[in-house]
Amino acid sequence: MKTLYKITFLNAGRIYELYARKVSAGTLWGFTEVAELVFDVHDGVVIDPTEERLRDEFGDTRVLHLPMQSVVRIEEVEKKGQSAIRDAATGEKVVTPFPMPAKPR
Repeated sequence: MKTLYKITFLNAGRIYELYARKVSAGTLWGFTEVAELVFDVHDGVVIDPTEERLRDEFGDTRVLHLPMQSVVRIEEVEKKGQSAIRDAATGEKVVTPFPMPAKPR
């Protein structure tokens, strides 16, 4: 099983939470390299708008070079959770999920 990392970083007043397979000290001084970003692949009708937005923004990215001071946390995790974009001041999600009907009992 390949190692999986959860990377939390600050960008333009927002906190991003992404998942990637590779994280290392960058060859550019002062930067952290994040590569092999992991996104959910949905075959069904249900689509996570946050995941779609992150895939649109970072889908073609080979290596993300993050300034060290923008990295909040890097965690090695067992499995992928939900990616997120949050407002840095309030912590609330910036991309609101589409309302879903309640599950039948």
